[in-house]
Amino acid sequence: MDSLITAAARALAAGDPLGALKRISLRDDPPALALRGIAMAQLGDLSRAKMLLRNAARAFGPREAVARARCLVAETEIALASRDLGWSAKTLDAARAVLESHGDHLNAAHARYLEVRRLLLIGHLDNAEELLSTLNPELLPPALRTVHQLAAAGIAVRRLQTRPARTALARAEKAAREARNPMLLAEVENAWSTLKTPAARRISGGEERPLLLEEVEALFASKAVVVDACRYAVRSGSTIIPLTSRPVLFALAQALGEAWPGDVSRDVLLARAFGARFVDESHRARLRVEIGRLRRMLSPIAGIHATKQGFALTASPRREIIVLARPVEEEHAAVLAFLADGESWSSSALALAMGTSQRTVQRALDSLAASGKTQWFGHGRARRWMTPPLPGFTTTLLLPTSIPGD
Repeated sequence: MDSLITAAARALAAGDPLGALKRISLRDDPPALALRGIAMAQLGDLSRAKMLLRNAARAFGPREAVARARCLVAETEIALASRDLGWSAKTLDAARAVLESHGDHLNAAHARYLEVRRLLLIGHLDNAEELLSTLNPELLPPALRTVHQLAAAGIAVRRLQTRPARTALARAEKAAREARNPMLLAEVENAWSTLKTPAARRISGGEERPLLLEEVEALFASKAVVVDACRYAVRSGSTIIPLTSRPVLFALAQALGEAWPGDVSRDVLLARAFGARFVDESHRARLRVEIGRLRRMLSPIAGIHATKQGFALTASPRREIIVLARPVEEEHAAVLAFLADGESWSSSALALAMGTSQRTVQRALDSLAASGKTQWFGHGRARRWMTPPLPGFTTTLLLPTSIPGD
């Protein structure tokens, strides 16, 4: 490898894409094409970067398996950065196997981290943690140690484990400073902001206030009965009753929780749960049925009793009932939770991450675009959606993760 290629590679490793391009911008040999592609990716021109890497992979030829595998790993990282989550994990795993068999353990580890990050984005926390546990960060250079700790922090944050998250972020910051990479430092600072800004709202006794993520963790560990409007569940301590697939029951639980210790009239409950404007006896009969179902489901942690006006949610004398609401009230808050990372997403990637249909996501995006909350660029399959990060709060509790009992 000649000196210019070596110098360009070192510049890229230090987060200096312009310095790399100064050395190789006029060269069209395969190594230069690959490095130019990585440089363009660092500068944000992802489509140009993908094209350069594909050209480099073709130019390397079948005998240069390691170089082709490195190009595939770099192209996968670009797909991840552009939130194209439909790439084949088997293809990436095959590239990783080639790299390991030829002794390129650093790039093989990088391929593993790409898969961990993808699993984290789509909410498969157990799989991400299992894969992460196979990697030993102590054997890696500072840049990859930073990636490892950021992934560990991401898993901890999704699970509302703020102490492990802080430990991992402190290690990530230390490794990023050792790597002297400004882009990694910026990513670590952005991750810290998740712990420092409100993640939800607490509603209890007619009052509400914002909560940090560590306060949410403490709330879940307390004896309080929590109606979780971020994850659509009712919980108390280790007992969690998921209502994700029962929207009517959750609407009733949320209305009753917000009114605690008071009651809610039948007309209000009908409007909240069924959207009924005009009430007749059939609506009242359906309300009685749904209240009965909710009473049975919540019996391990709370009760529901009828009042003269309607119904009230009750708990044991020493237990408070609290509603954990979204940081902002927005019909399509889950979509905004993903777009708030500042990256550009395709509708297919959003559908995969949210576990819903692409058509449902597209309708939500069109509605948000009509209200000026999102913007798009590109056409057809290349269309991407994005929005600036929403100021003043985080959206961790809206991102996907498994709830025991789902």
